[in-house]
Amino acid sequence: MQQINTFLELIDGYIGGSSWFVFLLIGTGLFFTFYLNFPQIRFFRHAIRIVKGKYDKQGDKGDATHFQALATALSGTVGTGNIAGVALAIHLGGPSSLFWMIVTAFLGMTTKFVEVSLSHKYREIAADGTISGGPMYYMKNKLNMKWMAAIFAFATIISSFGTGNMPQINSISNSFYSSFGIDHWITGLVLAILLTFIIIGGIQRIVKVTDKLVPFMAIIYILGTLSVIIYNWENIIPSIIAIFGNVFTGTSAVGGFLGSSVAFALNRGVNRGLFSNEAGQGSAPIAHAAARSHEPVSEGMVSILEPFIDTVIICTLTGLAVVSSGVWNQKVENTFQYSAMKVLERPYDMQNQKDAETLKLYILNKKDIPLFNGNLDVKDGEIRNSVSLIHTRSVAENVKIKDNNKLYTGKIPVKNGIITNQQFEISGESLINSAPLTIEAFKKGFFGRYGEYIVTIGILLFAFSTAISWSYYGDRAVTYLFGVKYVFWYRLIYIAGFFLASVVDTTIIWTFSGIAIAFMTLPNLVGILLLRKDMKQSIKDYWEDFKIEHPNFKK
Repeated sequence: MQQINTFLELIDGYIGGSSWFVFLLIGTGLFFTFYLNFPQIRFFRHAIRIVKGKYDKQGDKGDATHFQALATALSGTVGTGNIAGVALAIHLGGPSSLFWMIVTAFLGMTTKFVEVSLSHKYREIAADGTISGGPMYYMKNKLNMKWMAAIFAFATIISSFGTGNMPQINSISNSFYSSFGIDHWITGLVLAILLTFIIIGGIQRIVKVTDKLVPFMAIIYILGTLSVIIYNWENIIPSIIAIFGNVFTGTSAVGGFLGSSVAFALNRGVNRGLFSNEAGQGSAPIAHAAARSHEPVSEGMVSILEPFIDTVIICTLTGLAVVSSGVWNQKVENTFQYSAMKVLERPYDMQNQKDAETLKLYILNKKDIPLFNGNLDVKDGEIRNSVSLIHTRSVAENVKIKDNNKLYTGKIPVKNGIITNQQFEISGESLINSAPLTIEAFKKGFFGRYGEYIVTIGILLFAFSTAISWSYYGDRAVTYLFGVKYVFWYRLIYIAGFFLASVVDTTIIWTFSGIAIAFMTLPNLVGILLLRKDMKQSIKDYWEDFKIEHPNFKK
């Protein structure tokens, strides 16, 4: 598992985790924000009116209402990114990562407006009579780049597993195991069966589920985060300072956190922000293409609300809960994951400034340090060698090793810092990330240890609805590439992957996710930039027609 994760991290370093990808994503949003004169601000109020159905017309083509399309798209974005993704970003880059998530969302409101409008404009009717849309259709029908459309569609299929499938069930199974002690495979099997009944019904059944589920789950979770923030009211101002005060300086080492640079916080914030709201990824346009609307730009305006709800509201509240609770830099007792462990050749003392700086450079991939090779001598579960064990970017303490639930005595082979025999249960105190970190934060709120159930249920609803929506995105891509008759086989593979991911190592899941997202995002960003003039003309045409139909309208 560690070798696989190392290989995936290498690929991610050249794609999703690279600086050029971050600047391309932010740059595209920034360009369209100025090019279209801040549509995320100018059209925000109008978007709310459209969602309410104020300007609907009889006879509009589509499979869903504006609200249902928005709810389906939101169910695809409001997922583990809002709970686990925010916590992971803060774990990796410090509190200032949340600032970059918010920036990504603000610019992403424009990016999503553009991609949804264009995809809706060039959508088609599939062989089974349903609406098919998404970036692959504007690439084919307007840009005449069928090769790019094929690449995007294939990337969508891959990303349906990397975004909507594997991270979602993995987070659910982990949280249910942590909260209720339910084995991962049991959670995976039960939800895989439930998922089967829903997605077999296609978009009609999906929208009926999501338009009820999304508002309910969002309200419950928001109330939960507010309970944590208000309970820790004395930390609200310091938390805001930590989020915004270190944006251009990076976060210093504090507690178990080894520190982070500005570049790393920016990278992780943008990367997790994209995972959360998917602006620029090209996924939401597939859901919005099904909306009943005679005018593509009106549906694009509806999509402006997504990053705002998803990231500016929900992710910000999660981030404030994690930071204000103080758990983001505290080591807690947990069971270690092999892919997140490394054994260093000598012990490192975090009270020693030189050691702390060396480890910081190491975790930021700016410096190599000697890794342990040989056998760990273990007696009564304790490592006797003079080494340091790094787990989730922190120096592990009070490490215990068990074999078949008994304290282990014997030797454990290690090669290049990697424990090669993975039969042991290794636990101790270290930093935690993703959903477990958010769960720990909720324990510091009004509800005490019962707060974790809010997160657990929230993850279940958020993540499961995301898996539902992404199955639809994937089957539209399959329809484009291979035809409607192959959708059934895709759904079977999707369900099987959903079950298997419930028992796979979390670190590998998230690394693969970053690669899949970037693979899908790149052709979409290139495509909408090529169609910038088309987009600008479409907006002009929309307002000219709208003013004729509504002569008394005032923005």
